[in-house]
Amino acid sequence: MKIYEKWQEIISNQTEESFSSFWEEYSATEKRIYEDILENHQKPFNGIFIDLVEKYNTTEVLFMGFLDGINSSLTNTLNLDEIHKDSQIDLQIDFEKLLFNMLDAKADYLFTLPQWESVLSPEKISEITKIQKRSKTIIKDKKIGRNDPCPCGSGKKYKKCCLKKEE
Repeated sequence: MKIYEKWQEIISNQTEESFSSFWEEYSATEKRIYEDILENHQKPFNGIFIDLVEKYNTTEVLFMGFLDGINSSLTNTLNLDEIHKDSQIDLQIDFEKLLFNMLDAKADYLFTLPQWESVLSPEKISEITKIQKRSKTIIKDKKIGRNDPCPCGSGKKYKKCCLKKEE
């Protein structure tokens, strides 16, 4: 079984009893990796998969979970199905997108890491936070009233034109 398939199986088979301990281990691992990435943000993040697993003192499956999580924040996404123990991992991270995605996932244990201060300016962090919050705002379209002009452009009232066709 491929490592990515194992990761997906673990995620989909969590129970209420197992989720807490799994999440504790996964989030601690993820936090440790992100602390290192942010501290060394000017250095490339690359290496052989199994060597990175050892470097971060984790399991293959949890490291795959990290890759799954960061994949949408990369300039060149990874094909996770093709990754195996000897795969070369080279992450080109878009840090602004990464922060946005962390905010979107409500991962406060990650987007509040103090290491962000050396990666993005406080102004940029604030701007990304505002953009992320605005992206969740729902704006409803104005309803067409029965006596409003028909949006089809016929010049008739809505009730005499397209509303009548709907009925």
